[in-house]
This record gives sequence, structure tokens and C-alpha cells, in this order.
Amino acid sequence: MAVLAPRERPRRWSLDDIVVTDPPIIRRAIGAASVGNITEWYDFGVYAYFEPTIKKVFFSGLSDTIGTIATFGLFAVAFLVRPFGGMFFGPLADRVGRNKVLATTMVLMAAGTFAIGCIPDQSSIGVWAPMLLLCARLLQGFSTGGEYGNAMTFIAEYAPDRRRGFLGSWLEFGTFTGYLLGALIVTVADATLSEEQLLSWGWRLPFFVALPLGVVGVYLRMRLADTPAYSALEKESEEREKANKTGREARQLLALWPYVLVCMGLVVVWNVTNYMLTSYMPTFVTDTVPAKSGGGVSSQTSQWLQIAVMAISLLAIPVIGRISDRVGRKPIVWIGICSLIVLGVPMVLLVRTGNAGSVFVGLLIMGLTLICFSATLPSTLPSLFPTPVRAAGLSVSFNVAVSALGGTTSVVVGALVGATGDLNWPGYYLILAGLVGAAALYFLQEPNGRRMWGSAPAAESDSEARELVSVQ
Repeated sequence: MAVLAPRERPRRWSLDDIVVTDPPIIRRAIGAASVGNITEWYDFGVYAYFEPTIKKVFFSGLSDTIGTIATFGLFAVAFLVRPFGGMFFGPLADRVGRNKVLATTMVLMAAGTFAIGCIPDQSSIGVWAPMLLLCARLLQGFSTGGEYGNAMTFIAEYAPDRRRGFLGSWLEFGTFTGYLLGALIVTVADATLSEEQLLSWGWRLPFFVALPLGVVGVYLRMRLADTPAYSALEKESEEREKANKTGREARQLLALWPYVLVCMGLVVVWNVTNYMLTSYMPTFVTDTVPAKSGGGVSSQTSQWLQIAVMAISLLAIPVIGRISDRVGRKPIVWIGICSLIVLGVPMVLLVRTGNAGSVFVGLLIMGLTLICFSATLPSTLPSLFPTPVRAAGLSVSFNVAVSALGGTTSVVVGALVGATGDLNWPGYYLILAGLVGAAALYFLQEPNGRRMWGSAPAAESDSEARELVSVQ
């Protein structure tokens, strides 16, 4: 069969079976998860946008090309440990509850980011500077491995079936807000400080901001244990903890390998596009293109263009999420995939020019393509796994795919451009990612309006619950 469907016996649901969660509780849960996500991805965004400065601070003794690859390598190394974070935190969330794990990952990420700001530069402690930076990045990667899959699971389980697309899109609203906040702070630092001030102490300030942001995120997430819906989830988690000591979770995940592959394929196309835009393009337009062809734009111009693209994408995410509740997730994801395959090279050709307007159009096309995935996949991927192993299955699948192809986008594409001299490699890479996503999407069953696998139908009100029962 071409489309993968949940393997469940059909049954009729009574009114008592339907899960009804009050809108204020839903808003509180979605808001706390999204605010926490802002903190997580602010931390990652600051490193990505500060790449040229970090290269000078930690790799001043290397050539420009080798220094760029080394800096991107340290960005990518965090993704190598993400699967281990997913393997650890995913099953843990299925046993002890989502919000305890989400609060823990928040603490680890904030600690790792704050630690980066405390590291002496290479001129002070030599090779120990990049080594300590490596340790901090590994801590960030481990925490992120437990963050995103569990956050998607948390929101998907809270959301009513008919509004899961819109509510799930707010998780990526938080992601883009974090990136945007990181970009704004880095841009302001670049504009107000001299290069000497920036290299001596100014680069540290955005990393120090992570600590108070982390405290706010932990506070908001820990308060979620007070909600009635999450108290019920914790009780179910305690029962599952007793039942899963025999390793049943691992065997169940192995039996779900087709769903794991579909999840990984969708994650690849989503995250290659994401990291191409947010981590590689800032360096591509300011360093790589000028060095090889004389085009590109200045660092400050690039930063403001990125901020504009992120702001437009930010506003569009919940709109696309709401539309997906009407037309379905798959049509919107197909639009994004076709855009990558058809427009991958043209958007890179626009970015390669020395004209700020053309660069903006190229980046905006990439950003709008990205939100076709960002607005729909947070509500789509959790539907691929049953409730008892949802966090584990999603965390492992998500992080393995990101580690293998998504998070390594910057270092791989940078190395390909450096080795071949072909500035169109970002476009070729986007096309390849689009083909992988197309293969995965072909096998996906449309999840719009369907209940979560292994869970009862979820409604927003009693009247909606009665309607769900009547239309069976």
C-alpha cells in the first residue's frame, strides 16, 4: 500500500471517551512550550549569526577557508550528539512525563550557551579555547536532542484534532522568534561596537543573555504540571513506566521502521532548508560569494535582510498552520518540496548577486519555502507514532535525520563549494533534499482532522465532542 496508516482496530467512541481540553488550558500549554522553544533556538541562532566573529576569536591562526570550515564544524558537531539526547530524553518523556524533560533540556541548553560566553579566546589559552567550545556545543546538542521531539509531542497531545495544524505551528513561531531575537542582538552588537570591542568582550554578551531566558523558560514549563490535563498525562506515564521495564518500547519502535523512515525523510527536507537559510546563507552572502565572485553584500546588510525574511516568515507561520487545518498538511508540504526542486538553483543565483534587492528576493523565496514545512510538520510528525512510544519514536527519528543531513548542511555545503568552486552547490543540495522529502511524503497518510494514533479523539468543546460522536 502506498500510504502508511496507523495499525489500529476500528472502534466506536462514546461521549465519555472524547478528550475535551478547555481553550485557556490549551493556550497556556502552547504558550509555555513555544516560549521555551524561543530560548532553545535563540541559543543556537546566536552561534550561527556570530559565525564570522567566532571564527576570529577561536580560529584566528587558520586560513579563512579552514577557519570557516572549523567554525561550521563546531556548529555541526552539536548535531552528532543529538541522537543520543533523543535516545535518552525521548523514552524518559514517555515514562515520567513531557514537561519534566522539557524543563531539564532548557536548563542544559542555557548552561551550555552561557558557558560559551565564559570561554577565554584562543590568544589567551591556545588550543583549549576551541576544545572548551566543543564541550559547550556538545552539551547544547545533547539537550536539543531531547527538546524538539518532546515539544512537538507535548503540543500535539494537547491540541484538539481539528486545530492541531494551527496550534502546532506556534512551536515553530517560537523557533523563528528565537532565531530572530538572536539575529537582532548580534546585529545591534555589530552596529554599536567597534571590531576591537566586539572581539575582546562584545561577542560574549548575547551568550550571557541565555541564562535569564533559560530561567524564564524553566519557570513557565514547570508551571504546566498544575494543569488538570497534564496531571492526567503524568498519571498515565507512571503506569507506562511500570509496564515498559521489559524493553517493550524498543521492540515496538523496531516494528515501526516504515514510519521511522517516513519521519526521517520529512525531517531531512525540512531541516536542510532551515539550516541552509539560517546558518549557511549569512556566511555565504558575506564571505563565500565575495571571495569567489566579487558579489555578495556587506555583513550588516546581510543581517538586516535575514531579519526581514525571518520577520515575514514569522508572521506567515500561524496563517499557514491555520490553512493546513482546512486544506490538509500534504498539499502545503508538496508546495514546499516542489519549490525546492524547481527554484533551488534560481534562488541561489539571486543570492549570489551583489544587489541587496535580489539577495532579499532569493532569501525570501527560501524562507517562504521553509515555512511550508515549519507550519505543518510539527503537527504531522507526531501522528506517525502511537502514544506509548510517541516521544521516543519522534525524538530518535528526528535527531538521527537532523544529525545525518540537516545540521551538517553548513559544513557539507561549505566544503563542497570550497572543493569545487561552484557557488551553486547550495541549490543542488536543496534539490536533493526536495527529492528525499518527495519520496517520504508519498507514503504519508494525510493526518489533518484525525485523532492521534493510540489516543481518543480530542475536541475543544462539549458541542464539538458530541459532533465527533454523531458523525462516526
